[in-house]
Amino acid sequence: MSDTLYRVEVSRILSAVPFEQGFHFTTEKGVYTGVTAISLPDFSVKLKTIDVNSVLFHYSRGDFQKWIQDILGDVELANRMCFTKPNISAEKLRSQLLNIVQKRLSELQKL
Repeated sequence: MSDTLYRVEVSRILSAVPFEQGFHFTTEKGVYTGVTAISLPDFSVKLKTIDVNSVLFHYSRGDFQKWIQDILGDVELANRMCFTKPNISAEKLRSQLLNIVQKRLSELQKL
């Protein structure tokens, strides 16, 4: 892959998407929380404070990974997120996911 093409891909991953394509956080009951992430940096910020029940609900269904892969186009990050086990405490899950997302953000922003 050429450097130019790779930079375009990284730019796409870090860019904001239209609200309709954002990640709409819901609770375990599928009730919208009123919080939507429209970019990977925005997702990282909102993951820090969203209700942990929303984190558990979405992670167990693979929703985070699907959005990151299909909408943002970051297959690498989606794959990394799959290695976190959902049978840990909600706060530990949040912490592990945040670490993975923030590490990936740091990698992408250096390119």
